[in-house]
Amino acid sequence: MNSSISWPCAALSRASLASRTTLKVGGSVEWLLEPASPQELTEAWSVAREEGYLPRILGGGANLIVPDGEHPWVVITTERMNRVFRPGMDPGPQGDGEAELFERELPPAPDPGDGASDTRLIAWAGAGMPGLVRTARELSWTGLEGLVGVPGHIGGGVAMNAGGRWGELWDVVERVRVLTPDGEVEDRLRSQCQPGYRQGNLGGAVVLGVVLRLERGNKAEIQEQMRQYLAEKSAAQPVTERSCGCIFKNPDPELSEGRSAGQLIEACGGKGLRRGDAVVSEKHANFIVNRGGARAEDVLGLIEDVRRQVLERSGVRLASEAQVWR
Repeated sequence: MNSSISWPCAALSRASLASRTTLKVGGSVEWLLEPASPQELTEAWSVAREEGYLPRILGGGANLIVPDGEHPWVVITTERMNRVFRPGMDPGPQGDGEAELFERELPPAPDPGDGASDTRLIAWAGAGMPGLVRTARELSWTGLEGLVGVPGHIGGGVAMNAGGRWGELWDVVERVRVLTPDGEVEDRLRSQCQPGYRQGNLGGAVVLGVVLRLERGNKAEIQEQMRQYLAEKSAAQPVTERSCGCIFKNPDPELSEGRSAGQLIEACGGKGLRRGDAVVSEKHANFIVNRGGARAEDVLGLIEDVRRQVLERSGVRLASEAQVWR
């Protein structure tokens, strides 16, 4: 390990990532960097590349499986980049002009003379999805109700187009600010990205922040809609257990006779399968939950058990939705 590197932000050496993922499994990394703003993230990325590393980005740890063991990686976490603000407002003491950078290319509100008519939110990559949903609710702005109960940070949510049948995040994205692999900062409109199912189509770029355009609504109606969605999700998914979300993407309906990944797994008796404390949820077969002492190797082995069983019994090979760092 190179302990002489001068990082432009807070940095931890030999840091464990297990507690930083929603599945609560995984090993440690050589460096964990903790930038507090988009500018610090950009600088940390540049220094890491200069030192010969290809950094990995860690948001809220949802949709991610980190293998066991010690890894020679530099990981940049967005945990401290938890800022949400409206156009024209200061994002806080860590702003240092970042608000102006985000707003420079923003078109004016529908009525430039009335700031209250501008129903946009600017969120940095580390803004938590649950907090963002609550912020919209308190403002009586509609558009994010379908994301209630979704964990993680908005950076990862944009990258993978978080959501489902209740709505997708990119439904309300106006533009996104990204850091390209070669270190360039770009602003991209939704029309330039053309997001799709479970992917924001960012070409490997890292999300620094996003502009969301919502609509005015009725707070009581928004609260009721969120309550209904959350009740539906709680009834069908293990939302209170340790998991990384859906393990597999839903296959092409023509290949699966219209069945989802969870339905295929359930049809072949996959519910309840386990390796150690890693268990296929009895509530929703497309979730693997950690019952307390699971290791990453248990989860990864169970994923392959399920994939093989579905392939043998249905002829459908399930593609992974959860990301596995290799």
